[in-house]
Amino acid sequence: MERQSMTLNIRYDLPNGVWENTIPKIYESMEGWVGFVKSDENDSIPYWFNTDEQQKHIWASVEPSGLLFEGRMTDAEWKEWKLKIKKIATQKLGFKVGEIELGEVD
Repeated sequence: MERQSMTLNIRYDLPNGVWENTIPKIYESMEGWVGFVKSDENDSIPYWFNTDEQQKHIWASVEPSGLLFEGRMTDAEWKEWKLKIKKIATQKLGFKVGEIELGEVD
């Protein structure tokens, strides 16, 4: 398994309704959904597959640059998971979701 990372163009300043309703529905629709797990800072962090970061897992964090996903899985699994979340997020959010660093979106 390899360390994986991507930042999607899902901005932190989207309306609260999007963050409270739409984004959780996107998360839940993805394979491996574990749920929101409380961190030491009382934040809830979304996890997929496992909360043990030595095992296959993905977690997400809202950053100024966009919605960050990091995890550990094989390259093939990661590629498939990325394609699916981008497709679902694009459908549910109504704009093209992708990785700015890869030139997928403006």
